[in-house]
Amino acid sequence: MAVLHSAPRFTLIDGLRDVLGKALGAHLVEAHEEHGELLFTVKRDSIEDALRILRDDHGYQQLMEIAGVDYPSRPERFEVVYMLLSLTTNNRIMVKCSASEDTPVPTVTTLWPNAGWLEREVFDMYGVLFAGNTDLRRILTDYGFEGHPFRKDFPLTGYHELRYSEDEKRVVYEPVALAQDLRQFDFMSPWEGADYVLPGDEKADTPPVDEPKTTEKAGDTGAGKKTDEHAADKVSAGAPAEEDSGEDAPAPEPTEDQPARPEREGKTTDTAAATEPDPSDDDADAAKDAK
Repeated sequence: MAVLHSAPRFTLIDGLRDVLGKALGAHLVEAHEEHGELLFTVKRDSIEDALRILRDDHGYQQLMEIAGVDYPSRPERFEVVYMLLSLTTNNRIMVKCSASEDTPVPTVTTLWPNAGWLEREVFDMYGVLFAGNTDLRRILTDYGFEGHPFRKDFPLTGYHELRYSEDEKRVVYEPVALAQDLRQFDFMSPWEGADYVLPGDEKADTPPVDEPKTTEKAGDTGAGKKTDEHAADKVSAGAPAEEDSGEDAPAPEPTEDQPARPEREGKTTDTAAATEPDPSDDDADAAKDAK
């Protein structure tokens, strides 16, 4: 028997962009569909008001994630993306705003308490400031960490390396010292090929030789009648291993039986005598049976 539920499996986004865009009003900068999801760009100073409208009036109760994006070439290089979920309509949307290094984004901890941790993560990884967050500290990197690892201009190796010092018996920070430069990858498809010559492929486009190189005479290669006459000669001829004396070498003396060797000292008895039964044991057994 099928069980019916009032909540749909999913909400069609057809027409939803216009409905939500009209509700956001002056807060909205742009709305478009991307990869089957709705994406709304709102003004940075209006992010709290826009998210409150979506939560209270349109049922987007849960803040699932806050993510950061870095575009170094833009005047406001960062984008802060808020991912919302509606439990009543089973629908997700994304809302984003732009920011620079010195333009704080209003906090949304007044709407969702879990935003405190999510904003700390974006601050730690990208350096985006959130105005109104009373506990804006690093959350993923260590104490005293310099820089923000998810920025595009942050070096792959960082500025410092962390290791345990056996001499000082503690964890120490040291400036990164690379023995060699990092390899640069272009991430091109191996089927399409690179636009430059790869190391080892310098001779790939060398045209074929018109006339193959040949020797002027047979003697240049070491071949000839004189060489053929000695082809069957053994290189090891005359070596001691190749010579046969014709005499059988005497076998070495056996080492198991040596009559001249003195008898062994100690309590060790002869093996043959030790394995023979003692007659006194038979007499004792007979007396025992007679009783």
